[in-house]
Amino acid sequence: MIDYEKIFMDYCAENGLAISLSYDMPAGYENANGMFDPAVNTLFINKDFLKDLPDYEQMFYLFHELRHALQYLCSERFDARILKSRQYVIMYDGHCYKLVQEEWKECVLEGSTEYFSALYLGQQYEADANEFAYEKVKSICGESVALDDLHFFWIPKIQIADSEYEKLYAEIDEKTR
Repeated sequence: MIDYEKIFMDYCAENGLAISLSYDMPAGYENANGMFDPAVNTLFINKDFLKDLPDYEQMFYLFHELRHALQYLCSERFDARILKSRQYVIMYDGHCYKLVQEEWKECVLEGSTEYFSALYLGQQYEADANEFAYEKVKSICGESVALDDLHFFWIPKIQIADSEYEKLYAEIDEKTR
């Protein structure tokens, strides 16, 4: 069984993060593995949703969200592409959000689930968090086919060009004014 609090506290201490941990997922995220919301400075982990998953997978999602906390709160450690992308959340169904002065502004864009899934997975901040989580869990649990499969699952199957993200971000900016 994963000791979420210990991993959380150790990571926060190692990285100088002062954030809260909650197991009560925000409305609309009840089926998400977890999320970090910089607007409330809280990392949410869906402990009940994840409880039947193997330890390595639970840790993967926790470290993924911890990386997001670091991306938002220690921006000097990340490149411009990650810093830009973290302002935007793209959901599989076309719901998109932009963080504006610690408030999430919402809009809905048209397109297929496949397209929005690729957009979500390919965003720089998501790719960085997935790669970090994979490497961190591999260093703790060792290499395994199951961990490699999990990592591969979170890699986009369609590569989206940076120019496509720029157009998408401009559209989100326009719709969230």
